Amino acid sequence: MEDRVNRVYELTVWLANELEKSRIADYTQLLHRPFRLIWLNLLSGTARGVGYGIGLTLFGATIIYLLQALGALNLPIIGDYIADLVRIVQRQLQL
Repeated sequence: MEDRVNRVYELTVWLANELEKSRIADYTQLLHRPFRLIWLNLLSGTARGVGYGIGLTLFGATIIYLLQALGALNLPIIGDYIADLVRIVQRQLQL
């Protein structure tokens, strides 16, 4: 009988620790404050959008740089195609 009580106690302590790790209390408090939830979601969405914008800009700049380098090699068919792409991008950047 005492072993069962100790086992139940250990399981209860383990469960309490796991719930504390999951921060379920913070989550339930957040659900009771909808304006804070909206604010945090707005802030995280804005940060995510800025991150995507910066990442896409760096990726696009790298691709344009590589296309310019390939265009400078004067490859017969590919070089003309890449040169056209670079010209189109440069026109768009000037607008």
